[in-house]
Amino acid sequence: MRNPFDMEDLDSAIEQETQDPFKDIHTHQSHDGPRSLLQQTEDCQGDNLKDRFIGAIDTGTTSSRFIIFDCTGVPVAKYQIEFRQIHEHPGWHEQDPFELVESVYTCIEEAMKTFLALGHSRDDIETIGITSQRETTVCWDWETGEPLHNAIAWPDTRTTGLVREFKAKKGADDLLGLCGIPLSTYPSSVTLVWMLRNLPEVKQAYDEGRLAFGTPDAWLLYNLNGGPDGARLVTDVSNASRTQFMNLETLDYDDRLLNFFGIDRNKIRLPEILPSADPEGYGWVRGGPLDGTPITSCLGDQSSALVGHCAFTPGSAKNTYGTGCFLLYNVGEKPVISQHGLLGTVGFQLGKHRKPVYALEGSVAVAGSGISFLMNNMGFFRDSRKVSDLAASVPDSGGCVFVTAFSGLFAPYWIDDAQGTIFGITQHTQRGHIARATMEAACYQTKAILDAMEMDSGHKLSELAVDGGMSNSDICMQTQADIIQIPVERPAMHETTALGAAIAAGFAIDIWRDFSDLKTMNRANRTTFLPHTSPVQSKKLYRQWSKAVEMSRGWLDTNSQDEEEETENGANGA
Repeated sequence: MRNPFDMEDLDSAIEQETQDPFKDIHTHQSHDGPRSLLQQTEDCQGDNLKDRFIGAIDTGTTSSRFIIFDCTGVPVAKYQIEFRQIHEHPGWHEQDPFELVESVYTCIEEAMKTFLALGHSRDDIETIGITSQRETTVCWDWETGEPLHNAIAWPDTRTTGLVREFKAKKGADDLLGLCGIPLSTYPSSVTLVWMLRNLPEVKQAYDEGRLAFGTPDAWLLYNLNGGPDGARLVTDVSNASRTQFMNLETLDYDDRLLNFFGIDRNKIRLPEILPSADPEGYGWVRGGPLDGTPITSCLGDQSSALVGHCAFTPGSAKNTYGTGCFLLYNVGEKPVISQHGLLGTVGFQLGKHRKPVYALEGSVAVAGSGISFLMNNMGFFRDSRKVSDLAASVPDSGGCVFVTAFSGLFAPYWIDDAQGTIFGITQHTQRGHIARATMEAACYQTKAILDAMEMDSGHKLSELAVDGGMSNSDICMQTQADIIQIPVERPAMHETTALGAAIAAGFAIDIWRDFSDLKTMNRANRTTFLPHTSPVQSKKLYRQWSKAVEMSRGWLDTNSQDEEEETENGANGA
């Protein structure tokens, strides 16, 4: 493995505020093992929560960050760095697995410099939690620790043809009831099959029993624990539920699911599935300034945001506006299989002796990445934070509707053959109209998801908690409130995803023992956006959006594309 403290310049991408990476990083020596959790907890009994600290690793789709929180939920030190997005072909989206690890070590190094400069000690950090992008698929050699290919990221759509193949297979209709996720390019299952069929090095490792598979959390934990030397392969229930291999009821891999995809569990190393909070199962950091610090939580990023919003009671919901847009609705301690195009998933399980909490989820493929498209592809602006200013330069979208189906459309539509389509362009259309329509696309899809959740649950939300980069835009959040006709609540401290990982890590070592201990967490100075548009006008605009969605179908003629590829391959072979 390359030295995790050797960083190169990374390409620009969109997320929340970003700092330049520090380039002269020094390697730190390891010591023998983890500090005792029991000793830490006993030493800190009675201490003020402001004097107790938890670190949170947050690796999203475009960047990593490390944030140190005090136990009142206030961030005291932070560092963030972006990593490259690799797009070798249309619809392909990959990442360098080593860059994911390197970015995390760099963020820890730099955040710790700030923390120590404030007069704290490294031993003041009692534990670390991890949250990461989900569904992204990583395959590596278990014996050497070397990745066998780039990570294939969750927005990647190269598996569209495979999805059609599996949908026609006997037993396809049974999947949803077992794992809660419909067949699409989204979960890790079909991506793994594509890698086995198309990458000889992955297939060879599989046949020889050397293939390790995991989502980014498992890959990061494997490396943080020393790679081949630590030999730790673990994940949590929230991440495992996104692979399409885990049974929602048993919280374990299901042979019916594995067999459907042709995966022989005797040939592949699958991560052990643990609760989201566990005092021992996730090991400890080996190397760097936090060498020996225990890792006591692991969550998928959207589940972590649900915890960060303290959405512990059934009926609570949050929406994260990051690269994509993800709305999770707490349905309680029994899974709900959606009848209206949503995903059934595990929200979190904060300890072995606690029941899992399930959620309904609606996923929008394009949110912040739509802004990135305008910035990087269309040259609208150089700074993503200026999108609100550009959108505010016009009173509305001028009749322009942008169906941002760059990767098809996710919940509740599940339209694989849609492509990005702009309707309503006239000579009057300006850049501000396009910017506004891009933001509105995420808001309209959120409305569609909320409608589906209401039908599945039988209850209408009274308010929506929000976080993520686009939620910092007042005009976007006001638009969201106008479209869904309920209040939108934005916390003042917007690092909700990382906070969720910290909260879960604290539960693992009994910093908090009950959800009621967190009733004031991140509640101060919230901004509430109330609907300003009339219900009649809101319905009119939503009907226009729905019409545009229907018109975007079929732009990607996958059958014709497959025929053209076969003809071309045949000609080349001749």
